Amino acid sequence: MTAPTEFDHGWAGSRRLLRLLRDLMKAGGSSQERLDRVVELIAQDMVAEVCSIYAMRGGEVLELFASMGLKASAVHKTRLQVNEGLVGLIAAQARPVALADAQSHPNFAYRPETGEEVYHSLMGVPIMRSGRVQGVLVVQNRTQRSYGEEEVEALETVAMVLAELFAGDRLLERADDSAGSDLMPARLSGIALNQGLAVGLAVPHERGIVITQVVGEDPEAERQRLDAALGEMRAALDAMLARQEVARAGEHREVLETYRMFADDRGWLTRMHDAVRGGLTAEASVQKVQNETRARMSAIKDPYLRARLADLDDLGNRLLHHLLGLEEKKREDLPENTVLIAHDLGPAELLDYDQTRLRAVVLEQGSPTSHVAIVARALQIPMIGRCEGITTQAGEGEDIIVDGETGQVLLRPSHSVRAGFEDSIAHKERQQAAYRADRELPAVTRDGAPITLMINAGLMIDLTHLDEAGAEGIGLYRTEVPFMIRDSFPGVETQADIYSRILDHAGEKPVAFRTLDVGGDKLLPYWRGGHEDNPAMGWRAIRIGLDRPALLRQQLRALLRAAAGRSLSVMFPMISDVAEFEAARALLQREIDRQQTLDQRPPAEIKVGTMLEVPALALQLPQLLPRCDFLSLGSNDLVQFLFAADRTNPRLARRYDSLAPAVLSLVRDIARHCDDHGVPLTVCGEMAGQPLEALALLGCGVRRLSMAPSFVGPVKTMVRSLELDALKDAINQLLTLPDHSIREKLRSYAVERTIAI
Repeated sequence: MTAPTEFDHGWAGSRRLLRLLRDLMKAGGSSQERLDRVVELIAQDMVAEVCSIYAMRGGEVLELFASMGLKASAVHKTRLQVNEGLVGLIAAQARPVALADAQSHPNFAYRPETGEEVYHSLMGVPIMRSGRVQGVLVVQNRTQRSYGEEEVEALETVAMVLAELFAGDRLLERADDSAGSDLMPARLSGIALNQGLAVGLAVPHERGIVITQVVGEDPEAERQRLDAALGEMRAALDAMLARQEVARAGEHREVLETYRMFADDRGWLTRMHDAVRGGLTAEASVQKVQNETRARMSAIKDPYLRARLADLDDLGNRLLHHLLGLEEKKREDLPENTVLIAHDLGPAELLDYDQTRLRAVVLEQGSPTSHVAIVARALQIPMIGRCEGITTQAGEGEDIIVDGETGQVLLRPSHSVRAGFEDSIAHKERQQAAYRADRELPAVTRDGAPITLMINAGLMIDLTHLDEAGAEGIGLYRTEVPFMIRDSFPGVETQADIYSRILDHAGEKPVAFRTLDVGGDKLLPYWRGGHEDNPAMGWRAIRIGLDRPALLRQQLRALLRAAAGRSLSVMFPMISDVAEFEAARALLQREIDRQQTLDQRPPAEIKVGTMLEVPALALQLPQLLPRCDFLSLGSNDLVQFLFAADRTNPRLARRYDSLAPAVLSLVRDIARHCDDHGVPLTVCGEMAGQPLEALALLGCGVRRLSMAPSFVGPVKTMVRSLELDALKDAINQLLTLPDHSIREKLRSYAVERTIAI
């Protein structure tokens, strides 16, 4: 073969090199011999003095696997940590680097055993497959050569092809990925995206996509294959959207319809067609664009953009299935008790699995407002997210326990642990059956005191549990969740439609709408307030609403319109003093006056309240209560602000207890003030849904509790088993103690009196 005198620019040169690589990999010889020939071929074709392949090994270490130009003795000896040196930088960022003077770069790390000190220019690209960096491909030259964009793109294409060619021979796999990981039990932690318990067998979400034909012989034929597969995929998605389990209205439906629209994204389609024209097969073109998308995802923190890129990544997988003629896992191929394991999932991928066999899902990524979490809630599938290490530690077919209440995952549990957990599930199922049987019974104590139990909600999906739980209303509707799953701020008409459907579903039962509570850890993907060192105590909730009154007025306008002829309850979050409440209420009054001017039908009645989360407001109750119709106590924020302790900090998680005398004394004082002014008080934080904590709240004078739907049954059972007058006396006595917490003493009290906690 005659070596070119300069790099052959354009797609013709790329096609020739790709064909040569394909033929080389089909030839005989050991793995190392073939790798050595690969680097020689690439170096020759790109007119480089050096070509090297670094492979990712265990512990995030890049090992020099093959090189033409560097000292042979350095192969399998030279190692770099991810982010160490230029090679480590390329792996860490999953992006190419092209430098005319590499040695002047601050990340340059000189390794004397390689003999690379005579080479000045460097171009390197990540070798990626399935969204993971598997290695780095590097070329170097003695002169200070400026690599052009076409050269960088050509090397990226070569790296993508190498990843696929190497996959069959497992040349770049880590040697120690499975060492010792398949014997010992393991416990991993994440966050609950949808509650529930499950025992089953781990099934990795691995589509098994291997591209064997990379170079296309006929670009026009490949374009036609790509377009035909796109048509098949769109038709399949339309059929999926028509399925009964997702056909009903709700946020999950909007998520899936938005996902379907991405199948017509012009930028995505153009990039794939460009790659086909460049000489790749249709499937290799999809894979190339998919790798580019994944590289962008790794560098983007914005949750909205990451969600959109994840949708494109999922669509790429679907398109490859149609191109390669791959069948999804058949119904009979899945275990009866499947627990799906994945790095992340698109919103429609969940629907690919047989819902009768799918017990739970565990993800390394995900958030409560991610698209897949919303679909999981609609399908009532337990889901845990942000479970680091689950995809590498969980082997296919291994026993796994998923606790969607605590966010814990148990891998390879012992027989006794599994048996104990199965007993717990059976016990909970019996309890749930008992709760359902008592659903219509009133929440009244043994000595005749009525207690109001309501649910918290944030999506239309949640309202299906209102009647199932036997709740008396919605004590807290979080209006921000629909804002967080959209790509732009919803207008008045859109908001009014959402709120109207909520009121329709609730019927005669009351709904307390909390106005937009964003900021802190709840960010709108299309709007930023800037970095804050302490966002939980920063610019959030009503502070944003008062500083951006047009935003709050639009939401209030939508609420008034939706509640025409019906009762409307509005409460403002994060109120810190009476002046803030008055300012917020004044904005509501302006919208009421505007509605009257336009002669629009008003609500039958309007009740205005506030969340009590900031301790400062508790000191102004005599001034506040005459001005509001109801009060809702947010225990989560109130406790963390009371103790000046971040509730998300693991070092502080067990330091302070919500059943501390300071917390309960404050709650008791608030309840007394509300009683004196005839203002209903509701507790709607986590305390309300835990039977022991709820017991303490009742003893402090609280008579209204709002909680997650699954907790209504246990709390109602507790309520019906206690005598309230005796409890109040006991709480008053316990709060005189100097204890850190009254938890254990209150538990003993409940056990002695057979109160169901």
